[in-house]
Amino acid sequence: MANQDQERTFGITNIKTHIPIVLDYDDHNYDAWRELFLTHCLAFDVLGHIDGTTLPANDDDTAWKKRDGLVKLWLYGTLTQPLFKSTFQTGGSARDIWIRVENQFRINKESRVIQLDHDLRTTEIGDRTVQEYCQTLKGIADLLANLDAPVTDRTLVMYLLNGLNEKYDNIVNVIRHKDPFPSFDYAKSMLLNEETRLKKGNKGTVPADTPSSSTVLTASTDKQQAPHKFNNGNRRQNSRGRGRGRNYQQRSWNNN
Repeated sequence: MANQDQERTFGITNIKTHIPIVLDYDDHNYDAWRELFLTHCLAFDVLGHIDGTTLPANDDDTAWKKRDGLVKLWLYGTLTQPLFKSTFQTGGSARDIWIRVENQFRINKESRVIQLDHDLRTTEIGDRTVQEYCQTLKGIADLLANLDAPVTDRTLVMYLLNGLNEKYDNIVNVIRHKDPFPSFDYAKSMLLNEETRLKKGNKGTVPADTPSSSTVLTASTDKQQAPHKFNNGNRRQNSRGRGRGRNYQQRSWNNN
């Protein structure tokens, strides 16, 4: 049975088919990588090479050295190039590599929490869609949770609302005054509906230089000019009336 387990362990030629995550300092994915790696080692009965519970029987324990070397290859095979350079040392065991990798992420834990918290507070929607904006905030919150600095759902909703621009002012007021206060998922669904409504409203707006608006402008101009024509007619009628009055007075003077 032991030989079968050993054959199965050494039969792994590509560790990335078993651990699809590549550990990257910039991706903040240490906790996910750690969980997958430990589970993999447990399944293949080499977890003792990571936690230090499996030790060589003596300096010439070739079987232990082979298994430990395999785990070392697994570790190095799931690191980015910068992490590989910073953790690589000649000699040593898989346990030594594991501790060096862990220190890379645990030592700077507090500074990473401060930076991520700042990113969460200052993220704005900008030109992103509501879906993209919410995914960004949720991703940062998940990273903080992995660093033992979880963000409450209510606080995440407040950050969500604070980062919106003025076109969402109406729905922001609605969300702020809802009782009970909505969850992040519920607030997100309200924002998605508002985004759809705003898009439909913009499509229904007639631009100022369209033919329909020009027609309205022409009609309005004609209506404004109409009273002037009526006044001109009155002036002509008044002029004819005044002319007849002068002719009548002239005839009366001649007769007298």
